[in-house]
Amino acid sequence: MAKHVPASLIYVALGDSLAVGTGASYKGYVDRYADYLRADTSAQVSVTNLGQDGQTSSELLYALRNDASSRQAVSAAHVVTFNTGLNDLGHAGEAYENGTCGGADNQDCLRAAVEAFKENWDAIIAELLSLRSSRETIIRTIGMGHTPKIFVDDAITSWPSEGKIEDFRVLKPYVEEVNYLIATTTADKDVPYVEVYLDKGHVNPDGVHPNDEGYQVIAEQLRELGYSHLE
Repeated sequence: MAKHVPASLIYVALGDSLAVGTGASYKGYVDRYADYLRADTSAQVSVTNLGQDGQTSSELLYALRNDASSRQAVSAAHVVTFNTGLNDLGHAGEAYENGTCGGADNQDCLRAAVEAFKENWDAIIAELLSLRSSRETIIRTIGMGHTPKIFVDDAITSWPSEGKIEDFRVLKPYVEEVNYLIATTTADKDVPYVEVYLDKGHVNPDGVHPNDEGYQVIAEQLRELGYSHLE
């Protein structure tokens, strides 16, 4: 692979708690993917992880448009990964569970969250591609299938097949709609993505964040996408 690989690669990670690596005892997917980059390219890899716990797609978009340090970091990057959307739906999911989502079916805020995410997602992709070309940069993203127990209460004792199954069923189509958007837009923009479906053994008891094994699965699937123009 080596002929097009710089001696050093700058890797910038964007996203929410998944990018931070919340729930890992050792390394999240960002540091694990960086290790693969080092092993596969023989380059030195410096990591700038701009992930923030709780970040929404609106906040990520704002940072890409308005935060000079974030824009500068992305502009200089050889590798960019990003993930977003879980907190958008999480906030709406909490309102649904509390009965305050609005509308006759108590789902207005879920519909609104998906529509807002769609606008933000398209704008995030556009902003990234205005800072770095996908022909010259490894840009990768992750869908939301990594959370098999989506917004279900009693996290330590329940799973989708247990406990508040009805809440899970209500929320699932909204998550699927977001994942479909991610899959189709990334293909159109030549930004490869992974949809990682983790089983119960790969997720923390909170049902949302991967454990070490789960983050390893994500990193491995990112690795399997290859390194585009570096190859």
